[in-house]
Parts: sequence; structure tokens; C-alpha cells
Amino acid sequence: STLNKIVAGRYKVTVDRSNPLTYEMAMKPEKIGTHKSFNSFNTGQLEGSFSYKKLQDKGGVLLSHKLFMEDMFIRRFLKGTWSELFLSEIIIKRQHNTVRIAGIINKKLTARKIYFLIGYTEEMLSQWLKCPVKLELQVADDPMQMIYKYI
Repeated sequence: STLNKIVAGRYKVTVDRSNPLTYEMAMKPEKIGTHKSFNSFNTGQLEGSFSYKKLQDKGGVLLSHKLFMEDMFIRRFLKGTWSELFLSEIIIKRQHNTVRIAGIINKKLTARKIYFLIGYTEEMLSQWLKCPVKLELQVADDPMQMIYKYI
């Protein structure tokens, strides 16, 4: 079948099965939406929320494109600010006017530095995105806890 020929998003099996995978990496691409959720949630594409024709008449940018670019900016900003601390994928949820960002971080820093980074990140993103931003982080003591299986 066609699904068996897809190689994108799949990891190669090593001979000694020493390649560690997280839960997100272990899921096959065709299982996104059933076994695994999407990494960005927003209601911008719901029918009737924003009129495509009205937006074109005003010369504005499509909301889905704007949200995609904002999500990409958020992920790059977090990867740079929290360098080497994120152990999981960055999940972005938009609810009304609020952006909630979730993830699992490594406990390399002291609590004081983590609280500073949370405040700095929330404040900077709130200023740039012009909406409230809330970080919801969990801390893992050992990065080995994130390994789901070896291939």
C-alpha cells in the first residue's frame, strides 16, 4: 500500500537498537490526529470566525499564515532563550486572546534562574505578540526519563 512507502517522519532502525526515541518521535506520521495530537492549537481556521473575503478586501494577511509565522517565531525564540533545556516538543495553544506554551525542560539551572527565564519569556512574547502569554513548563530531573523506546 501507499502508506508503507512513506519514509518522511520515520526513523531508521539501527543494528544494535541504540537510537533513543521520545514518545513524539516514536509516533508514525499517519497516526498524528488519532494517537498523537498536533503541536499547535488555534481556532483561527474555524468556519465563520474570520471571513476570507473580508480579509482580502482589506488587503490583510490570512490569519492562518500569520499564526503559522507567530508559532515559528515563538519556537525559535524559546529554543534560543532556553538553549538546550527543552527536552520535548514545544506545544502552542491559543485560547481566545491568550497564548499558552507547554513543554518539558531539563533541570540544569537553579529555580531562581528558571523563574527569571519564565518571567522574561512571558513578558517579551506578550509585548511582541500583543496578547497575554503563559508558560506551562514541567521539569524532568533526568533526560533519560524522556526516552520512550530504542530503535
